[in-house]
Amino acid sequence: MENQPDIDFKQLAGRIKQWGRQLGFQQVGICDTDLGETAQHLQRWLARGFHGEMAFMQQHGSKRTQPAELVPGTLRIVSVRMDYLPDEPDPRAILDDPAQAFISRYALGRDYHKVMRRRLQRLADRIASQVGPFGYRAFVDSAPVMEKAIAAKAGLGWIGKHSNLLNRDAGSWFFLGELYTDLPLPVDTPVPEHCGDCQACIDCCPTRAIVAPYQVDARRCISYLTIELKGPIPEQLRPLLGNRIFGCDDCQQVCPWNRFAIPTPEQDFLPRHGLDAATLLELFGWSETQFLQRTEGSAIRRIGYSRWLRNIAVALGNAGRDPAIGEALQRRLDFPDPMVREHVAWALERQRGKAP
Repeated sequence: MENQPDIDFKQLAGRIKQWGRQLGFQQVGICDTDLGETAQHLQRWLARGFHGEMAFMQQHGSKRTQPAELVPGTLRIVSVRMDYLPDEPDPRAILDDPAQAFISRYALGRDYHKVMRRRLQRLADRIASQVGPFGYRAFVDSAPVMEKAIAAKAGLGWIGKHSNLLNRDAGSWFFLGELYTDLPLPVDTPVPEHCGDCQACIDCCPTRAIVAPYQVDARRCISYLTIELKGPIPEQLRPLLGNRIFGCDDCQQVCPWNRFAIPTPEQDFLPRHGLDAATLLELFGWSETQFLQRTEGSAIRRIGYSRWLRNIAVALGNAGRDPAIGEALQRRLDFPDPMVREHVAWALERQRGKAP
């Protein structure tokens, strides 16, 4: 934006935080664009191949860690968080019931990308109503943006040993979004980390994906395996997935800081279509039309029908012997996609006690 010395940017920053809370964000922080330390950590992570098939993590050159390269003119980043945890019984009970389907809590409601992007746009509109036209761009996990590092720099929390952002008052059950802007706003102070000697997240990971504090090998992470991975799930890891068919929340469920998490007031994030209590057999029986109808406006739809069946087939293979499961798998043996057929055949072998 053009130089406007009559703007009180300190006062404006306070208003931005107030407007953000009015729009449903639980917290708003502001930081500058220096992500040098994060860039080094990212390069080490990529060099070890921990990103797996997520080629997008090494694309775009330095735009991911140089915000002004992604959006020219960027001086500050407004970082926001929005709680998404539904008010429900302990979801770990679902993991203990092999007939149930476990879906990561973030994906039970409407797609957060659209919900948060609309709110960020409204926040930008309010800012413009005060200062006139200004340069900005809103992001919600939709571009090469280091959202967790930015949020930590903006004082929203610290990055825990599981690589998620943690907040002393809210745990980690929240989404992040950003508004890149050319406004020279005063910045917030990062908070110190409070993980201490705790390594509950490392110890609980079913696939041992957290290979060291702050280092996650995505190739072993159940969220990666069930969402990002497009091909077959490695056979040796399939038994470790249990009944998790879309994502994994184990490292968040055991984190002591999440005892402070507050259920979301956001209606859009509440479970839809009974996905918080569905059985594997029920979901495995969906036709592609039903899948598309019942995942409309949901983050789940992005994996497509074949990967949906692939994931559920693995979970059915882990569910213990049951004639009903065997019959359901048998009906899918002639599914057009060979990847699905492979996982169905593996699950049938498990049902017959012939596979490890």
